[in-house]
Amino acid sequence: MSRILVVEDNADLAFGLRRTLEFEGYSVVVASDGETGLEAARDPGTELVVLDLMLPGMDGFRVLRELREGGSRVPVLVLTARSDESDLVICFDSGADDYVTKPFSTLELLARVRALLRRGRPEADGPDAPEAFYDFGDVHMDTRSRTVEKAGAPVGLTPKEFGLLLALLKRDGAVATRSELLKEVWRYANTDVATRTVDIHMAELRRKLEDDPSEPRHLLTVRKAGYRIRREGAPARS
Repeated sequence: MSRILVVEDNADLAFGLRRTLEFEGYSVVVASDGETGLEAARDPGTELVVLDLMLPGMDGFRVLRELREGGSRVPVLVLTARSDESDLVICFDSGADDYVTKPFSTLELLARVRALLRRGRPEADGPDAPEAFYDFGDVHMDTRSRTVEKAGAPVGLTPKEFGLLLALLKRDGAVATRSELLKEVWRYANTDVATRTVDIHMAELRRKLEDDPSEPRHLLTVRKAGYRIRREGAPARS
């Protein structure tokens, strides 16, 4: 039984979320403020956090930042009434894995919950295992330490940004559709759910790794198909 933490100050919404998730067989803990939620999210038994952004005291953005800065990789699904792309970018940059916009449907929420709980890393060996290192332009990725550098300086990527970049690099220039990326990186079973998650994460990767994000040289959009990576210009490494 997966344990889910719901951090929501609206008592009616928190009650509804608890009932819905418990009906699906999950164990649910509820916190009504950011400080209590952060402490509960750090519990190693917590497998998923459903986090409202607008909380009294410590808001959801700060909860996210402190959780990630402390090294936690627990999946976080954000509940937000904000739909502006700039707000969502900040949300993902703070460490969120996915989001639903209020008001949301129960089916959509449960689909996101299932996808995040299925999240896992590839096996250490086998045909789908990643290489130890990848390079493109002045960017270097070490999959063993899960670190990325640009021009020798470390770049902070969220877990999903790292996963998206790795999925593209493993394809070595082949196109990845949004549906494929949702299945591989976000573990979505139903990729018909409308979401701009992949596009927002790609925009963040470009901001962090491209010299000119408005004219990307490596992280490319393939019109009406998806995304691919162009590795020309990668430095030689011994």
